[in-house]
Amino acid sequence: MDSGTSESVLGRVPLAVVVVGSDGLVTHWSSGARKLFGPGREEAVGSPAADLMPVYGALGDAGGCTAADGAEYGPADGLGAELDTIPLAPGYARAGRARSTGRPPGRLDVIWWAYPLAGPGPERLLVLAADAGALPVEESRRIAPAFAPHTDFPDATLLAGRLPDILPNMGPAACGRIAAQVLELGYPVLEISRHERIPVTHDWGTPRHAGRRSRVPAAAAPATEVRAAGEPDLEHAAVRERLEFLNEVSKDIGTSLDLERTIREVTSAAVPRFTDFAGTHLRAAVLAGEGFPDGPPDVTTVWHRVWVEHNDEPGRWDDTVPVGEAIAFPEHTPFFRCMVTGEPVLIPRITEELGNRISERFEKRDLRPLINGRSMLVVPLKARHVVLGFMVLMRREGREPFDDMDRTTGAELAARAGLVLDNARMYTYQENVADTLQDSMLPQLTPRTAGCDTATRYLPGTRLGRVGGDWFDSIKLPGSRTALVVGDVMGHGLHSAAMMGQLRTAVQTMAALDLPPERLLRNLDDLAQRLGEHYLATCLYAVYDPIRSELRIANAGHIPPVLVRAADGRSELLQLPTGAPIGVGGVPFEAAAVPVAPGDRLVLCTDGLVEVRGQDIGAGLAALCESAAHPAASMDDACDTIIRALNNGDGRKDDVALLMARLNGIPAEHVAQWQLAPEPREAARARRLARERLAAWGLADAAPTTEVLVGELVGNAVRHARTRSVGLRLVRTDVLLCEVTDDDHTLPTLSGGGLDEESGRGLRVVSAMAREWGASHTACGKTVWCEEALVRHPSRAAGR
Repeated sequence: MDSGTSESVLGRVPLAVVVVGSDGLVTHWSSGARKLFGPGREEAVGSPAADLMPVYGALGDAGGCTAADGAEYGPADGLGAELDTIPLAPGYARAGRARSTGRPPGRLDVIWWAYPLAGPGPERLLVLAADAGALPVEESRRIAPAFAPHTDFPDATLLAGRLPDILPNMGPAACGRIAAQVLELGYPVLEISRHERIPVTHDWGTPRHAGRRSRVPAAAAPATEVRAAGEPDLEHAAVRERLEFLNEVSKDIGTSLDLERTIREVTSAAVPRFTDFAGTHLRAAVLAGEGFPDGPPDVTTVWHRVWVEHNDEPGRWDDTVPVGEAIAFPEHTPFFRCMVTGEPVLIPRITEELGNRISERFEKRDLRPLINGRSMLVVPLKARHVVLGFMVLMRREGREPFDDMDRTTGAELAARAGLVLDNARMYTYQENVADTLQDSMLPQLTPRTAGCDTATRYLPGTRLGRVGGDWFDSIKLPGSRTALVVGDVMGHGLHSAAMMGQLRTAVQTMAALDLPPERLLRNLDDLAQRLGEHYLATCLYAVYDPIRSELRIANAGHIPPVLVRAADGRSELLQLPTGAPIGVGGVPFEAAAVPVAPGDRLVLCTDGLVEVRGQDIGAGLAALCESAAHPAASMDDACDTIIRALNNGDGRKDDVALLMARLNGIPAEHVAQWQLAPEPREAARARRLARERLAAWGLADAAPTTEVLVGELVGNAVRHARTRSVGLRLVRTDVLLCEVTDDDHTLPTLSGGGLDEESGRGLRVVSAMAREWGASHTACGKTVWCEEALVRHPSRAAGR
């Protein structure tokens, strides 16, 4: 047991350690006992303790006694005179001083401590004794037993497991430390301190202050003498011990900003030193990380029991007060009074009537066997004058009930715990906000578009926060094309994430206008300069045309993509013109055309994946090429392979965005296109050509709808075209795409369609019948397109 700081310790004296069974026979006799009392272990074990040591006789009579061999013991004086008149409950530790004149090795002046052993074993008493003659006289009233090196105690493991019951004023951490010393190094010794007192009671080691009714036997010294001689010092020691407890708790809790771990630390800190049972309840909003609770609690407030700690037998409380239970506490209960008033509620003893009232609030569970007769203290967990939760503390019968000093100590414990919990709550709330922000900004991509499958991964930086400026996107374009985007805003945190959201939205808007890649980056650079000088980002924009089997890619200061060829599995880092980052301004952007084949895979990522501290980025890019070429059963497996291969074991400082696209292409036989004359009669021809092609594709059931859509689009184009011809193209993928192009740059709009209007009805028909439709500019005019969902018959599909 700790005895205070190193400066307070004046010396150490070996202790005799004796364990006595319920039959009064010695079950353990240490080498220290042999040195102090004479007999060796072989002689002592199994012999009556009263025949071996004068201390055992002194335990039976605080005022002096005579042992079996006639040795005389004087009345307990000095230290013993003070301790033997302390009111002790049955089963509590005792201490005293005894003298022997007739036993070898001569006259003994012994200071002793006796601790009842709890548990199922036959041992019932642990006795520690020391030679008082080896102690400085002026320090004889300021000593406490402690453990330090070298023991021969064979049952040390059992003893260590029962330390909280033997010396209950120790916390779990101290028990573990002592057990390790006893098992590996130590024998018990006595540490002499100017600041420690002998532990006498289960909880605080000092008797109660004046005013409490004494339970000292009639033969003990008068209570008035005890109060006059010792109570000022004892009360001071009680206060000091509580302050030390709070100081130790403050060190143990709040070691993490994880809310669940903090809750466990706060609950466990009170057991067993301050209480035998501790249960922590938190408001649902606090536990969910939804921000600071709004308003005071009431009968509708839901509380979650988040952790329970006790020193009863394992599992005793599990079914009755399960962790995770959600409860709304009714009025007229101590719990409700605590959470509404925000003040501690002290119940010295739970009476049968109160136990019935509390238990009846819990259906199908009887709490009375667990709580009746116990002392209870309910303390609020507050922050900024708002109750976040409360702790229920209970001491079992036989232990000193909670008093006003305990109420103050519990309130201070709860105040410190409330502050720590609020810090953890705020951190959890901020994490939730960051996650929500990041999730809302990252796109939910469709894994399959026409001729292209995609898979993605996003990993937030583990050191610099959960939000950042990395992003990826997959945007559907007219003509069955797909735009693939990856970008990285310079910097980290919420500011970078906000910038990323603006730039990503701008890219989507300009992509819908079907701008060429180099033109889109040019416009994005102009926008970033207008937004502010701190808007700097890298970006790579690629457009995949599955019909032409071509990629057009423009780069703005980003790391190049990797292309994995399906034919031979080779991977290559594409050599592209590299422009300046977005936001620099005044730098031209160029696009490169890259021919691809069906099955090729394009891998785009941000630099957080390939940058390694202390290495050139070329090594990371080489590792990316190697891992991207690794065979995989699916796109998701391929992404996971890359992440595993390049994930830095020391932890990432930067975010990681990874976008992989498998470029499947669209077979030529699934594309049909015609050139039509700019004449009204061509609308009928277009309907016929569409009907014949659908029949050849085995899609005759779709012909009626397709004929109407084709006729309306071609009719509009013929009406507005000024020169040359009108183009019609049908593309068969998972849907049927119909595109009509002409040389007029004016995009059509969907009108209100009043009864008196003579035009505009065609687009309303298209809008009603098509799954999607739209229009975009081209270099020579415009394209109006629509998509029609296909319903295939299994028998026909099997026959093709």
